Amino acid sequence: MSKPLMAKATAVWLVDNTTISFKQIADFVGMHELEIQGIADGDVAAGVKGFDPITNNQLTQAEIDTAQSNPMHRLKLKFNPAASGEEKRRGPRYTPLSKRQDRPASILWLVKFHPELSDGQISKLVGTTKPTIQAIRERTHWNISQIQPIDPVALGLCKQSELDKVVQKAAAKKVAEGGVMSDDERRKLVSTEQSLEMEAEPRIPTAIEGLETFTLGSAPEEKEEPIVDADSFFNLPNSDEDEEEDNSDDPRY
Repeated sequence: MSKPLMAKATAVWLVDNTTISFKQIADFVGMHELEIQGIADGDVAAGVKGFDPITNNQLTQAEIDTAQSNPMHRLKLKFNPAASGEEKRRGPRYTPLSKRQDRPASILWLVKFHPELSDGQISKLVGTTKPTIQAIRERTHWNISQIQPIDPVALGLCKQSELDKVVQKAAAKKVAEGGVMSDDERRKLVSTEQSLEMEAEPRIPTAIEGLETFTLGSAPEEKEEPIVDADSFFNLPNSDEDEEEDNSDDPRY
């Protein structure tokens, strides 16, 4: 399916000016649904000016009205000769000048959270060179102490669908090689769509965390203490003076 020109800017315009669902917009512009939600929240494509698809002969108002009234309708792109062959273009990924300083942060994020990705895969995702990736892997980059890992999707260097595709490819390769994955590695190799469909793992409330080894049964029985009556407190031993008084009646004294 052909994609519109300036897909991200078109998505911005559709989010701002229509009530079309995120899923419909994502299918039309070739982006991930979470990216469209990020545009609506202001986390993705900040500062990108919307590109009107009606004025630029990519959609009709009737097509937009149909999509707004029917959430299951898929937007159809008008034939535009200028867009012919747009997806067949080959060559290295172009990174705008304003985002090139963000590439080291995205490389560090990929190296840290997806170590199964090869240098070539990372290079294609964020449009960088293998020596730069190797320097960050070995922590010999000149600015490594100042680099903080940031998701390349959040930086706009790649699409979520592209990242998921590469991760799934790495997962298939791992299985083909017969390697055993840990739980953490298995979670990293799951795509975003699959992770959203998973059930949340049960967790222990923080209020009782650390007490999971204790049982909630009955408490051990306590030993019964002897009952002490009030009179027992007054049965004190006789003092020396009391003994002398008692012995005064004795004729031997």
